[in-house]
Amino acid sequence: MDLINFRVGKKTISLKILDILLTERYEGNLTSLPNENPSFLGVKDYMGTPTPIFDLGLILNNQSSYETNQSLVELLQLREQDHKAWLAELELSVHNDVPFTKSRDPKQTDFGKWFYNFKTDNEDLKAILSRFEGPHDRLHSIADEVLNLCSKGKKDQALETLEKEKLTTFTKLIRLFESARDQIILDHKPIIVFTTEDGQQPHIGLLVDRVEDNIHCDESDIKPLHEMTNVGFDIDPQTKKMMKGLIKQGDNHSLVLDPSAIFRPEHLKGYEPVETEEYGLF
Repeated sequence: MDLINFRVGKKTISLKILDILLTERYEGNLTSLPNENPSFLGVKDYMGTPTPIFDLGLILNNQSSYETNQSLVELLQLREQDHKAWLAELELSVHNDVPFTKSRDPKQTDFGKWFYNFKTDNEDLKAILSRFEGPHDRLHSIADEVLNLCSKGKKDQALETLEKEKLTTFTKLIRLFESARDQIILDHKPIIVFTTEDGQQPHIGLLVDRVEDNIHCDESDIKPLHEMTNVGFDIDPQTKKMMKGLIKQGDNHSLVLDPSAIFRPEHLKGYEPVETEEYGLF
């Protein structure tokens, strides 16, 4: 059995090659239709056939990959603001001889607690995050340095040190926050996988994050559904219908999906694609 692996959030899913018609970049150009299924995004015309598109992120992770990425971008924005507030308070402390109350231990800050526990398989984001530790540690170390100078009556030297670090270490850290956010946004280029039941007509489209690779396996390599709860999957009824099982790949598992288990919305039976100037037939 030949399969193609796709990434959806932190999960890998596998579809039979024979179940796939094609993949294309998702541009958001779908026709919305009333539907109670939150994972149903809308309809895309495929060679004259209105094809329902479902968000696998919502089905498998209870959150779309777009929402997951936006949450991460917002978190990084908050942590950047934390550091701006941290430096502002240190400047106030040095200038006005008032106590400095913020954390001097980089691992005990909100960013530090997140940073040392965060995991990602995005290699470009990993590369950016790997550059945070140096300037982040250095920034927090200057609190003791400048406050010790102040305690010795060397306020001018403390201010000089603070200004130097603000122009170098702090600026570098802020640029890293910006680069990390940009990478998260730019890296998300989801695709639609058009599936088929007969090899000719589209059945549904599935929104995934990216194509991973292709593999060959035997039916005996697929673990049955009842074993999935032993590897950390909380399976809801909708997801259970489309799962055929699990394939072990090294230390990870791939979910083998049967897209035919997702039924086309009933109201699509009477739906006729509408030609629009911007998108053509939808």
